[in-house]
Amino acid sequence: MAEEISMERKKEFIFRGKTLEELGKLDIREFAKLVPSRERRTMLRNTDVIEKFLSRCNKKNDRKKVIKTHNRNIIIVPAMIGMIVLIHNGKTFEKLVIAPEMLGHRIGEFSMTRKTVKHGAAGIGATRSSASRSVK
Repeated sequence: MAEEISMERKKEFIFRGKTLEELGKLDIREFAKLVPSRERRTMLRNTDVIEKFLSRCNKKNDRKKVIKTHNRNIIIVPAMIGMIVLIHNGKTFEKLVIAPEMLGHRIGEFSMTRKTVKHGAAGIGATRSSASRSVK
């Protein structure tokens, strides 16, 4: 009984009615038919860019090798699942491990370009009460 429950909890990932194995067999143009229209148009126009990125990744042979990129517009396809990519956010490279849930999204969505605002204490002259204080 406990084994049956644990087997039911493991849910297989399905993207638009297709399993990961079925998605892995699809070409980039065939996968483009499964994503929303904006991503579909981008994928169909830039298949050469995606294929060039994938060939660069496959050239490294090992999936655990890290690939650096400045191109944040690449759309994640099933061939990228499990790869480790360093994405430039404008200042540094941020590490990203590509998961199945990221399919159809752009790589740049997972690397924020702006920091969250953390307000500190007000500086001298910032408020009316601090304007009368001496700087020394």
